[in-house]
Amino acid sequence: MQLSLKAVLVFVKVPDHLKDNKGKEALNKDGLMQRSVKTIKDAVPEMVVMTDVALDPYSSFGHDGIVEEGKVVNDPTVEVLSQMGLSHAQAGADVLAPSDMMDGRVLKIRTALESNNFKDTLIMSYSAKYASSFYGPFRDALDSAPGFGDKKTYQMDPANRSEAVVEALRDIEEGADIVMVKPGIAYLDILREIKNAVNTPVAAYQVSGEYAMLKAAAEKGWLNHDEVMLEQLLAVSFSCTRTLSRIKQASMLIS
Repeated sequence: MQLSLKAVLVFVKVPDHLKDNKGKEALNKDGLMQRSVKTIKDAVPEMVVMTDVALDPYSSFGHDGIVEEGKVVNDPTVEVLSQMGLSHAQAGADVLAPSDMMDGRVLKIRTALESNNFKDTLIMSYSAKYASSFYGPFRDALDSAPGFGDKKTYQMDPANRSEAVVEALRDIEEGADIVMVKPGIAYLDILREIKNAVNTPVAAYQVSGEYAMLKAAAEKGWLNHDEVMLEQLLAVSFSCTRTLSRIKQASMLIS
């Protein structure tokens, strides 16, 4: 807050002895995430606290979902995610950010929130999250890399462009307040595609691998860190902004 930052997105690193296949620790009202949210809100009530809603930090398999017979299963995972999101809201989170890409999880989380009178808690859905190799440094830091296989059965194929808009529209219909594209810099075309299709705010995530490349190149003296960082931020901002033609079209419809 002293640096004029108004929001934080919180992730947790879970000790191995607390991990299991069903993410039981994720529902612990005294768990690390829940305690972190309470601590931040107590110290700086005006700070907007967003939370990662996913099972991979809690999973003994390192996957975003419950594993049955060697496969990540959707519906049982969604049940846990909805209760996980509710526990974050109860701890004081302002925005829930489901990052798993399970089908139907936005609706399930929204229903859990509404049923428990958390109508003002926002959902920022990772709507177009690609099965990217850019996540490596983050997974190493959290010790949450998949224990077997990969995440291509539930995250998006980097070659699939059309599905991104479909996923974003579906999440909005289910109750998402913000939709996100991840990674960000490598998928500016997808950002623009979604922004042209929706009226909902669109977010982008510069992931660990994208950030690490910038930092490593700057440390080697190959480029100016701050100049490139601001250029990347500008590129993302333009991609998330309405095009002039859409603005004119909207103005004509209103008039």
